[in-house]
Amino acid sequence: MSDQDATTETEHTLRTPIVAVLGHVDHGKTSLLDRIRGSAVTAGESGAITQHIGATAVPLDVISDIAGELVDPTDFDLPGLLFIDTPGHHSFSTLRSRGGALADIAILVVDVNDGFQPQTLEAIDILKRTQTPFIVAANKIDTVPGWNPNENQPVQQTMDAQSERVTSDLNEKLYELIGELSDNGFSADMYWRVQNFQANIGVVPVSAETGEGIPDLLTVMMGLSQRYMKEEMEIDASGPGVGTVLEVKDTQGFGTTLDAIIYDGTIHKDDTIVVGGLQGPIVTDVRALLRPRPLEEIRTEQQFEQVDAVAAADGVKIAAPDLDDAIAGAPIRVLRDRDRAEVIAEVEEELSEIEVTTQEEGVVVKADTLGSLEAISSTLEEEEIPIMRAEVGAVAPRDVRVAETANEPTHRAILAFSVDVLEDARHLAEQEDVTLFEDDVIYQLVEGYDDHVTEIQESQQEQILENITRPAKFRVLPDHTFRQNDPAVVGIEVLSGELRRNVNVVKWDGSEPTRVGRLKSLQDAGEDVDSARTGEQLAASIDGPTVGRQIEEGDDLWVEIPEKHAKILEQELKEEISVDEREALSMYLENHRNRDPFWGK
Repeated sequence: MSDQDATTETEHTLRTPIVAVLGHVDHGKTSLLDRIRGSAVTAGESGAITQHIGATAVPLDVISDIAGELVDPTDFDLPGLLFIDTPGHHSFSTLRSRGGALADIAILVVDVNDGFQPQTLEAIDILKRTQTPFIVAANKIDTVPGWNPNENQPVQQTMDAQSERVTSDLNEKLYELIGELSDNGFSADMYWRVQNFQANIGVVPVSAETGEGIPDLLTVMMGLSQRYMKEEMEIDASGPGVGTVLEVKDTQGFGTTLDAIIYDGTIHKDDTIVVGGLQGPIVTDVRALLRPRPLEEIRTEQQFEQVDAVAAADGVKIAAPDLDDAIAGAPIRVLRDRDRAEVIAEVEEELSEIEVTTQEEGVVVKADTLGSLEAISSTLEEEEIPIMRAEVGAVAPRDVRVAETANEPTHRAILAFSVDVLEDARHLAEQEDVTLFEDDVIYQLVEGYDDHVTEIQESQQEQILENITRPAKFRVLPDHTFRQNDPAVVGIEVLSGELRRNVNVVKWDGSEPTRVGRLKSLQDAGEDVDSARTGEQLAASIDGPTVGRQIEEGDDLWVEIPEKHAKILEQELKEEISVDEREALSMYLENHRNRDPFWGK
């Protein structure tokens, strides 16, 4: 449909179905789209993972060319497919159209060798929650040992050309995937065996590397959309445009622009639009509509064609004044003849649904878009990491000042996703002992912070253990009194735990512990030592007692553990101390609790 047609059409027409591509990192989401659109986005992406959301329109005639005999274009009314290239399930889950998922249908990409991974399962949860129909692209079939590639061929054709052993190996991997889908509550089978795609998930074996199975993938997507979504694709093309912001970016010659998906109606140059912004809805006038050529990716295309109008569903770049505060994931509404206050209220309502929850104590998060901010915050929520402040924009000194107010050492941190850190903020962070985490791959950013927390916790535990009195029981050996007092020097054997210098020593008389002195030093074969373990025999110097009065040869003595230390050892550090120390602690606590059941609790 031409732009002119879009402006005059009054009857309902069919829009392009919107397709999201999800899957675990490295399973080939972008490579699959690259194969379809013949571009090479992957090479330019951070960590080879698509971190921002783009859109690719693939018209029906192109799909027909790729699919060959599998697709007869005369069988279809739908104009093609519009792919949203998401960085995975997080962004997919933050993109909405009137409160639901933006995508009409999804492709879940799974590596046939790796099977289901954590992000695959999270993606499935989101697909369930949003009730988005999907098919599984079982990728990397060309990596099966002995595979004989047949570029761009339909999958059954290329499978027939393989040896019996290779086909058997591939089928084994595919049925493992089908089993994993079953474990997660989905009935699934090879797509050519599925009769009812509403009741069963179709699995399409593909190779993004060789193009094998891509004709099948496009055929199934078109067939599903045509058969089950035709009614949902009906729109009033002439009505005021409705869309979602994918990304806010500077475009040379146009200033701040919006990469957007229009999923209903039409947007015209000079239309007044309402867009979600950081400070609330922005009302502005469209100066230019820029559209990439078909099969070109909206994020990488440099030469845009200016058009007068864009009808749903399509990706478009919108140039307009006052868009600096616009946020990714926010709604776009064309005002036209609608009530201005009503449209603003609609946008406000949608904005309220995508706010990040913050707490009084937690980390500071800075990101380049609201979509990224939501993606990170949902990951942090899953990891039970609280957020004190979450904002879009560069890391500034005021962010460091907020982070340094955190009570927990682990929260004195700023997680910066795809944003600059101002130089004065970097210096201030070093000065105030605030740790900066910078990355443009979300899961790596969170992993970096997790490692940091683990280091702090281990260091804290080591410090606590270093300063806490450790449990030990030892016996004064018969015939080993070297000095009776001032200090008493006796031979001892450590019966349990770890005995250290400079600890108070007690003896149990009945149910009462009596402090008998302080162990000043330990000597092994005439050499001073700091500590001794179970079974070791050595000389101990004890300040305070006289042998024959307060202590006797053959007495069992204990390191005196302050009640607070005993409580920490039992409740927090039990796993950090050795088995023999646990044994000594247990006996020591038992002695005390015979007298006072609540001692050390």
